[in-house]
Amino acid sequence: MGWSRRGSRGRRGYHHGNLREALVEAALNLIVDKGPGGFTFSDAARLAGVSSAAPYRHYRDREQLLSDIARRGFEQFREVLELAWDDGRPDPFVAYERLGRAYLGFARRQPAYYSAMFEAGIPLDSSPALRQSADAAFLVFRHAAESLCAMLPRDARPPALMVSLHVWTMAHGIASLFTRADAGRRTLPMSPEDLLEAAVLIYLRGLGFSRDTQKSRSD
Repeated sequence: MGWSRRGSRGRRGYHHGNLREALVEAALNLIVDKGPGGFTFSDAARLAGVSSAAPYRHYRDREQLLSDIARRGFEQFREVLELAWDDGRPDPFVAYERLGRAYLGFARRQPAYYSAMFEAGIPLDSSPALRQSADAAFLVFRHAAESLCAMLPRDARPPALMVSLHVWTMAHGIASLFTRADAGRRTLPMSPEDLLEAAVLIYLRGLGFSRDTQKSRSD
């Protein structure tokens, strides 16, 4: 599901007969305007053009609505990451760089989803579907790290989970600070993508990787 901000002037409201989608769209607009904690369940209903009681047909409360939005966001996020990784083609090192750029690109293009996923404070275990979608997105990073680590001799390979967590953390920090779509965005003398590429390159070199690293033949 794609989403583009319409704002209060351009909202469609509940004219198309799909209450759930109308509520999700309204909540996405409100997240952009006020942040994930800046609106009520009634605000979402009002923006969707329905009564304050109508949302309870689909959602228990605002937290469940945000959980559903976060789940949708993680599903889109996974697709973006998988496309960028492309099974490690043409080689894992190049594909890994694409993965980081895709992370930042998603945060920039989908700020409302990104905020619901990482800033709304919704526990991943609040919904099995949310947990599954979040784990599936991280698994792309995990598999990419495994492919990258396999390029080193067996006795010199760092734990793939550690690598994936470190790079995920770097990408998330840069996305949260420098690619925000709100007033909280910090300015940089370089692009966020260049900053992330430099950080990941320094990190990987510290572990023994380089662009010329060849897969060990000692397996």
